[in-house]
Amino acid sequence: MASRLFRRTVWGTAFAAACLGAAWAGAASVPAPKRVTLTGEVIDSWCQTTGIMFALGTAHHQCAIWCAVGGIPVGLRTDDGTLYTILRVDGDQRNVANPRLLQIQTHQISVTADLIERDGNRYLLIDQVADDHGIVNRTHGEYGIQPFGE
Repeated sequence: MASRLFRRTVWGTAFAAACLGAAWAGAASVPAPKRVTLTGEVIDSWCQTTGIMFALGTAHHQCAIWCAVGGIPVGLRTDDGTLYTILRVDGDQRNVANPRLLQIQTHQISVTADLIERDGNRYLLIDQVADDHGIVNRTHGEYGIQPFGE
């Protein structure tokens, strides 16, 4: 009996050590954040990525707010077309239901952030929105208000 208990303890300890080692190895492979300053339009990542509807500026403003409230990740699209997923803004840990993200939806902003690039994706941890230029991409005249028209 004592021998069986000893074997279980040894195997349990070895298993726990292996799991911790794997976790540490995984954590070591996570790239360190890089400090960046970026300027771009705050976007609704679903419509922007799928092309399901025109997804820029004033034409898409209300839909972008609805998507953000519904849990669709908010992103930043820079002038060169690079897309970033915003994980945090102004130090608030909430992405979904973060009132600050709703206030700046479809706005042109400049940010200071930590950039994490992993598996081909770009994530932003925004410390500060340095400049909020408001909605500068006025597209509703050409595209109507999405998704329901004017």
